Amino acid sequence: MNITAKDVNELRKKTGAGMMDCKKALQESNGDLEAAIDFLRKKGQKIAAKRGDRDAKEGLVISKSSGNTGYLICLNCETDFVAKNNDFGNFANAILDLAITNSSSNLDDLLNSNYTGSDLSVAEKITEQSGVIGEKIEISYFERISAERVVAYNHPGNQIASMVGLTADAEDEGKQVAMQVAAMNPIALDQDSVPQEVIEREIEIGKDLAIQEGKPEQMAEKIAKGRLNKFFKETTLLNQAFIRDNKKTVSQFLKESNPDLKVTDFKRYSLSI
Repeated sequence: MNITAKDVNELRKKTGAGMMDCKKALQESNGDLEAAIDFLRKKGQKIAAKRGDRDAKEGLVISKSSGNTGYLICLNCETDFVAKNNDFGNFANAILDLAITNSSSNLDDLLNSNYTGSDLSVAEKITEQSGVIGEKIEISYFERISAERVVAYNHPGNQIASMVGLTADAEDEGKQVAMQVAAMNPIALDQDSVPQEVIEREIEIGKDLAIQEGKPEQMAEKIAKGRLNKFFKETTLLNQAFIRDNKKTVSQFLKESNPDLKVTDFKRYSLSI
């Protein structure tokens, strides 16, 4: 059967696959466009399966918010070259926009959603794109938070992103706190939010350090508990020194901006840390 350039271009527009791949798919499908799309999808599935043991350590981390809901995802690929490609970036943003549009509650919900402008689910579209690009692609991280107002921040380069939930509409303050989260990587909102097992581990570490420093064993635990305050100041968001003015804490910054403004939740993800 004669496969025309028009046929190949139409398939390319629908799938984004390479010209020779599209031509082969049409030849294998006797010119049937839908069958050719299925052929490419099957090729993608095979590539995804073959590359299942490969590490997808590159990619993009992106956060977006809409009113009282925010989403943060990491779309991974294998190489930095693909991660920096505009098509890959557009694909990641399209997935995130779909999560917002559909109010996806979790990753499975998102993966099972219909991809915009396609009969494929998001999971199937990822598999298809794996075939088109020739690399393993996966969503390795998904988070959603809800609050009176959610503000998102994407660090330049899209390797780190964060989002914060606030009790009021405060875009500028939210942006600054989200930047704080991205830069300082707090483990909890405040000392009351730190898991007990983390506190106990810090006390044990503090006791060992005190003993190594020559302090009496009976005083070691008291010294270790005293060091917890420093730990809380360094690792909990509201107690951290504010990056824009380290003479005040994040809590003080918020209180000075608006006494009623509070952070209710935050999320952060880094591709490398």
